[in-house]
Order: sequence, then C-alpha cells, then structure tokens
Amino acid sequence: MKKKIWIITLLTFGGVCGHAQEADKVKTVNIAGIDQDVKESTASISLISGEDLTKRSAKNVTNSLFGYGLGLTTLQNSGSYSSQEPTLYIRGLQTLSSSTPLMLVDGIERDITLVTSEEVESVQILKDAAAVALYGYKGANGVINIITKRGKYNTKEIKFTFDHLINWEVRRPEFADAYTYASAINEAYANDGIRKPRYHEYEMNAFKTGAYPQYYPNVNWVDEVFKDAAATNIANMSLRGGGSKFRYFAMFNWVTDNGFIANAKANDGYSTQNKSSKANLRTNLDIDLTPSTKMTLNLLGTLAETNKPGDSADLWSMIYSLPATAFPVKTENGLWGGNTTWDGTKNPVAQSQAAAYTKGHNRSLYADMTLKQDLSSILPGLGAGFMLAYDNWASYVENHSKTYRYGSDNVQWKSGKPVAVSQYTAGTESEMNTGSELSAWKRNFNMALAVDYKFENEIHSVYTQLKWNHEYRNINGVNNTWFRENFTSYTHYGFKGRYYADLSMAVSSSNKLAPGHKWAFSPTLSLAWAISKEKFMKGVHFIDFLKLRASAGMINIDNIPEEAYWQEIYTGGSLYNFNSSYASSLGSWKLSKLAAENSTHEKAYKYNAGIDAVLFGGLNLTLEGYYQRRSDIWVATKGKYSSVIGFDAPYENGGIVDSWGLEVGANYVKTVGNVTFNIGGNFTLAKNKIVEQYEAPQLYDNLVTTGGSLNQLMGLEVIGLFKDQKDIDESPKQTFSTVKPGDIKYRDVNGDKKIDANDKTAIGYSTAAPEIYYSFNFGAEWKGLGFNALFQGTGHYSAMLNTQSLYWPLINNTTISQHYYENRWTPETLDAKYPRLTSQSNNNNFQNNTLWLADRSFLKLRNVEIYYKLPETWMKRTKIMNNAKIYVRGNDLLCFDHIKIADPESYGVKNPLTRSVVAGLTIGF
Repeated sequence: MKKKIWIITLLTFGGVCGHAQEADKVKTVNIAGIDQDVKESTASISLISGEDLTKRSAKNVTNSLFGYGLGLTTLQNSGSYSSQEPTLYIRGLQTLSSSTPLMLVDGIERDITLVTSEEVESVQILKDAAAVALYGYKGANGVINIITKRGKYNTKEIKFTFDHLINWEVRRPEFADAYTYASAINEAYANDGIRKPRYHEYEMNAFKTGAYPQYYPNVNWVDEVFKDAAATNIANMSLRGGGSKFRYFAMFNWVTDNGFIANAKANDGYSTQNKSSKANLRTNLDIDLTPSTKMTLNLLGTLAETNKPGDSADLWSMIYSLPATAFPVKTENGLWGGNTTWDGTKNPVAQSQAAAYTKGHNRSLYADMTLKQDLSSILPGLGAGFMLAYDNWASYVENHSKTYRYGSDNVQWKSGKPVAVSQYTAGTESEMNTGSELSAWKRNFNMALAVDYKFENEIHSVYTQLKWNHEYRNINGVNNTWFRENFTSYTHYGFKGRYYADLSMAVSSSNKLAPGHKWAFSPTLSLAWAISKEKFMKGVHFIDFLKLRASAGMINIDNIPEEAYWQEIYTGGSLYNFNSSYASSLGSWKLSKLAAENSTHEKAYKYNAGIDAVLFGGLNLTLEGYYQRRSDIWVATKGKYSSVIGFDAPYENGGIVDSWGLEVGANYVKTVGNVTFNIGGNFTLAKNKIVEQYEAPQLYDNLVTTGGSLNQLMGLEVIGLFKDQKDIDESPKQTFSTVKPGDIKYRDVNGDKKIDANDKTAIGYSTAAPEIYYSFNFGAEWKGLGFNALFQGTGHYSAMLNTQSLYWPLINNTTISQHYYENRWTPETLDAKYPRLTSQSNNNNFQNNTLWLADRSFLKLRNVEIYYKLPETWMKRTKIMNNAKIYVRGNDLLCFDHIKIADPESYGVKNPLTRSVVAGLTIGF
C-alpha cells in the first residue's frame, strides 16, 4: 500500500524525487490552508521533499532548490557563501512588470531565505490558476510554499547533523602581470595616436625584471587579498515527537561561514574577515485542546551576524580596476600604497586590513497560531478556523571602520636607476568609528477566519470553504505600508472517486490601487479525470495510474507603475507660479506627468492541461502544457502620445504579454536484490511574447521590440574587425566614434548606408531567465552504501560579455585580463577574437553587439553524495542511537558551458561563485 501511495505522490507532482520511504509519507497538498489528497488534485503542483533538499548542505532552503521542482527555475547569483541568494521564477518570465513568485512559509508570505532545509517537510510549487487562485492579487506569478515539519503522536525522536564545508572560488579572474599590462597600455596609446608611451624603456625593463618592486611593482591583487579556501560549518539539532494529545517539532540550526580574506587578523582585538553566523530556533506545536478543538502554534526566531572589512569596501571591484603596476601594497617606509592616478582608498589590501570592520545584525521573529474547531455537533462535517500571525524583522549596523594614510614615491631615473625624489601622501589615520543604527525593518500582520463543510459517501464527496483574510505589511521607507483583504470561496467535488471538479473564487482589495478600483474578482475552474479507475482500464496491466486534468482561470494582480499613479504629478519648475506674487523667483511647480484614468488591474488569464501516469509498476510521468495571457499591464505611454503636449504622458493598462510552455517530469525507482536504484529528470520550456506595450514608433522594423520576447537583447550585428584604412573607407560610415583598424565592423541592418543606433536588432535570448531549464538525477544504494547525483542545466540563455577589465579593458586606467590580451587584434592577428586595445572610451567597440554576445547555457553537477548508513545491528549495540549516516558531498563541482572565463551564472558581476566539498554526519536517537 505504501508503495502505491508513493507512486501516486510522485506522479501528481512530477518532481525529481528521492527515496520511496520518504516520498510515500506525503499524501496531501496544501493550497491556502486547505489540505487535499494528491490523488484528487486538479491543480498543477510540483512537490520537493525536504529529504532531497538536505543533500546540498546549503545555508538555507533557497540554495537547495537547484534542479528540483518541475516548472521552477532557480538561478545562482554571485557573492560569498553567506550572501548569495538565487533568483527564482515559476514558468519563466511572464509580464512587463515583476515575474517574481509569491514566497510562503506554512501558507504565510515570509522571507524563505531565513528557513533552513532541515526544518522543511516539503516545498510546494503552485503553478496554474487552480493552484494560485485563492491567493488573490499575489499569486499570478506562481507560489512557492515551504511546509515545515511537525510533530508525531506517541513518539520521540532526536536528530543531530553536522556538515563541514571547504569552499573555494572558481574561475577567479586572471589579470595581466605588470610587464604585460605596461605593454598593453603602451600599445593602446599607440593605437589611439598618442605618440609618447606611458612607460618608457627603462620602466618596461624594471617591470620585466622585477628589479625595483618598491617603485615599479608587480602586484597580483587577487593573491594579495584572498586565500584559496574557506570553511563553513552547519549544525542542526532537532526534537520531534509527542503524546496522545500533543505534538512537537523543535530545531536549532547554527551556520558559521568564514570568508576568503587572507590576512583578516592583522590587527589585535578584531578581525576584518568577510564572515557570517546565523542561528535559527524553530518550535512547531500541535495541541488537541479538546476532542473537537485543535491549536497549531509556530515560532521561528533568527539571529544573524555579518562582518566585513571597512565601511562599504567592495574588494573585488577594486581588484577589477587596479593594474599590477598601480602601486606597491606598501611603500618602503610602511605607508599603504596609493597615488593620484589610482586612489589609495581603492587599495584592496589596505581596505582588507587597515580600514577596520563593519558588523551587521539581523533579528527576526515569525509567529503564527491557528485554531480549528469541529462543529459536527451543529452539522456533521461543519468546521471553522481562525489564524493570527505576526512577523518582525530588523537590521542593525555597527560601523567600526577607520581611515588610513597612503602614498607613493615620486621617482626620477638617474644613471639608469630609479631614485625617489619626493613622496606623495594622502588620507588620514583615524580612530575606529563607534556609530550604530537601525538600518531597516519590516512588520507583517495576518489574520484569517474560515468556515468549511465536508460531506462524503460512496458516490459523492464535497468539500467547501469560505474564508476571509486580512494582511498588513509595513517596511521602512515612504509609501511602504500595504493592506490587502481577501474573501475566497473554494469548492471541491468528487463523483464516484474518479471525476473531480474545483471552483475557486476570490474577491480581493488592495490599498496600492486607485480609489474606486481597489476591488477585483478572480474565478477559476479546474477538472480531473482518473482514467485508470474506469472499468475499461481493468485489463490494461501496464498502466497503474492515469489521470487527466485541466484548469482555466483569471487572476487579478495589484502591480502598479508607481505610487499614486492615478494623480497628476508635479515637480519643481518655472511654468506655473503658484505663489502669492506669481513670481518665478519665489518658487514654482510644473506638471510632470498626467494622471492615469483607466485604473483597472493587471490580469492573468491562465490555461493548463496535464497528464499524470504511472507505468510498469514504477515509471512515473507527468506532462504539462500551459498558456497564459497577461493583459492590462501598466505601461508608459510615451510611444502613444506626442511629446508636443509638453509633459510626460500618463500610464495606461495597455500592455499584453503571452506566455506558453511545456513541462515533462519522469522518475523511475527499482529494487533488484539488495540494490535500489533511481533515475529521474525534469524539463521545462517557457516562452513568451510581447503583444502590446505602447512602444514608440520606430524608424525601422529591426528596432521594434513588440512581438519579441521579454528582456530580449538588442544590439548590433558584428561582421568582423576592420583590417586596415582601406577596409574602413570602403565600408558604411560608423557614427559611434572615429574608427581605426582593429575596431569592430557592423552590418548595415536597415540599409541606410551608415552604422548607428538604428541598426540595432534582436540578438540572442534573454539574459534574465533561460527558456529551457532541465535537470536529471540518478542514484543507487546497496546495504546502506549509496550515492546520489543531480545535474541541472539551461538552454536558450544569453550573456553580454561587458565585465570591466575582463572583456572591456584599460578604460579609465583599469587593468586588462590575460585572456583579452592574448586574443586582442594587432596588425599581425587580423582575425583576432577581440578588437584592438585602446585607453580611451570607445563607443564603437563597447556596444551591445554579437561579438560580446555569448551562449549562457550550461550544465552543472549541482550535488553529488556518497554515503554509508551504519547497520541496524551496530545501532542496537549502542542502546542509544537508532540510526547513523556518514557522507561526503560536493556542490557545483563541474560546469560545462561556453563562456569558460567566468561562471555563466555570474559572468557580469565580480564576486566569483564557490564550489564546496562537504564531510558530514547524521545521528538519530
């Protein structure tokens, strides 16, 4: 029986799933607080088990989601282990406004990055209208609902886990050494027509030989600032159990992360390490107050502390700017390096050691209580519920940074040797700051009342609920207090255990919207047919389960273009003198933007169809197809109205975006003798098209973005590099800047015999989100010894390689990467990959174009694990432990991609991504 329930569970959700003994425990989904048997679900929902999420040894649940959840796109962002958070989309980009999904913890909108994987029972990805309708204005982009663990009746469990991670940064940039940089800048000067090189022959020889490092340094800033590896520790202790009327789950989680700064303890009494620590304490209680009254109480408290060097020092940005020749780390007399060309406040070694530190503190409390009352004494099947929730989060900053003195020696060459003739000094040596402040805070309040009714016999089953929800959200800043009201009705009907219909209706209000337009009605209808339960399927033995489902609905959204968009906006000016003397010198105002008059709501018309099947006793398949039209999207109307009116045109609900896609999920588990193996995968295709956006009239068709996809890259088509002056003379005139041999040569897209901004056209795909997202997993276990591996990849995904110094070098005295230098154009390398070197701003070369366009698709080994579960006979001998598991894991160990020089997920930013090797232990008592 357990095996069959597990199969149905996997089938319904179509996710990458783990072990059968874990998945078969999940029998229900939860939509807006309503539990529903997965076999009867008509909605498109993907489930991720909490057990799978613990395989990555991540600091929180969001960093464990890569590759899991059919229809969920999880993209890694740059930053240290303690700071990087992924970007999440459900079914890709959907609208001209925000496509960010709604994030919930136990059904309440909260910051899911504060939740650790060990406290998660499951993650539910809600995708279609049937799944999101009851969330009112907030659910149109999909919903991610984190379900936390709960206690168990009449049991007692204690679990301890400890993970030790060794992290290292991958694809750190390799910048040119001093001699190479000096050669490059001299070559750039020559290319720019500057007759005098920056570095003369003696200086070039000094860089090459390294004879005078105090005057002509060769500093590898990466090696000077950062060490090669850093460590992270993650510890969890959980208690789970209960009695006959009381259940509990309690967990303490502690994460410490040390960064990569090499000499963070150069000062007595404090560290300048980029590090963090966080502690979570969760308590989930379920209490049977009476046989008919049940109470649920959830509490989560978090304390987090971060430490970084200086005040706002961005060490990697400094490294991307400074050439190896800029200045020595320190002068001969111990002064930190710096000069008038390269500011000493941008000395990354000094900033990592001499600028002291800044410490941040984050504190949060999540609390919610639910009472459920069985009213069967009044009417069999009748019930009621009440929910109250309050969240408080605050961030405090202690600024203990300081300033330092820096300088450099001014040198003259005498008799073939450099001699210091004076010294430049700047900056001041200050005491450490002592200031502190409350930098940010937010408070949320939720309250809900519900009445439900349930009836079931051999033919009919009915569940219906009426619910009212009030939400208050307050964030520091202006215009950041929001109220929402939601009245919902939900009815689920089943006929003969194989035909199901759901009707969801929501009436919602939001104070973000214009007066008279705050309310909206959102209806959804969904159907399911369990074909495998029909009599004509009895003889089809290879089909264990087969279900068809479909949904259609309209969801309203309270996205707005700006605050008070329904009012005229006035700014300072001289057109209308509203003072008593009508004198402009005394101040006046002008009309900046007209008021929006058609204040309706952005709408999502969602259609979904799905097939779920279990074949041959273990092959689980899910196939989804969807279409969505987003209409009445708020857009600027500069393209609709003439600028002759003298002020900005109003916003209007004129945007339309279509999106559609396909999702396929498969999983197979088989036991042969003592070996259990599993293999599975997910594939998502998410496409979109801008139907209308009130785009300004364009001179040429190639400039039109309406009809293209969201975030479509626009740029110039490169046809090569100019070989010589003759090539330039015989080509259409390029107007961005004066071109020379070695500059980029563009195609005349519009045929007007010149190259300018009117030749831009659609190139590549979006840089924000891929159209294709897929993953596959496999694993096996034999007598407690096992392994698991998860690969995740993307396709139809583009990058614009415009990173400072790495691809666009030398401008504004920045450095150059070794990669660019080796692939630059010269008269001897006419077919080079990159254009000529230049020290000047070059508008011709540094445009969005197909030379800098790169295929951003990739395939990564996200997680791999080798483990051993100690035999039960060993555990019995201890008389204490029930189970134990030791393991070694790897996170993001392999990446197959087209960019190579930088990570495809963080190519445009400067903090390299990390890889990790993990040693861990789990013990159960």
